[in-house]
Amino acid sequence: MINSINFLLMVSCSSLVLISYQANAWGPVDPTIGFVSLPLNRSNLVVQRPYDVPEDHRYCFENGIHKLWVYSTDKPHSLTSKTSPRTEIRVRGYDYSSGVWQFEGYGYVPCGTTGVCIMQVFGTSPHATTLMLRVYNGSLTYYRASVIVPNIYDKWFKLNVIHDVDNSKVRVYIDGVLKYEAPGRGGTSHYFKFGVYAQNNDSYYMESRWKDIKVLKKCD
Repeated sequence: MINSINFLLMVSCSSLVLISYQANAWGPVDPTIGFVSLPLNRSNLVVQRPYDVPEDHRYCFENGIHKLWVYSTDKPHSLTSKTSPRTEIRVRGYDYSSGVWQFEGYGYVPCGTTGVCIMQVFGTSPHATTLMLRVYNGSLTYYRASVIVPNIYDKWFKLNVIHDVDNSKVRVYIDGVLKYEAPGRGGTSHYFKFGVYAQNNDSYYMESRWKDIKVLKKCD
């Protein structure tokens, strides 16, 4: 039996129901079982940064670690964009519209970074994203609705996000423990992004670091 499961039900005007799991009694699992890791190299990782600065002024890759940072006063990633500042890596070559897909990576957020999205499942309708993982005052959150993990600052954590398109479901694992489950939000094309993307109440400086990135697909 599960000793501690907290259900958080939030019903919006569109009858959206989110279910938050705190299932630590299960202990860590390997969420990649039954998935195949797909080939991934630097050509699959496209850096999006403020359009008016060189890439190495907002991104570096050293010793296997992607470091991405942005300032709240930065420009958007293109001249035509009306979005907030970002330095993100967009995973290219693995856009998907069906099946069960998974992002895996180790993330790190330094103290002081807040009001920022650090990982997205992009693509939905009528919204832009199926999932946003944000950091507010040291807590990892699902959009702004629920705290997934408190006290995320200054330590590496393993993130696995599973998107089951056909069953319209997203699961978030931290260090092998299922921490959150939410319904999908529609859309016909999706892909993964990670880095820093300013949201409301953002800090002046925002940074995240990533390593050992994988994209996986569930075996047919």
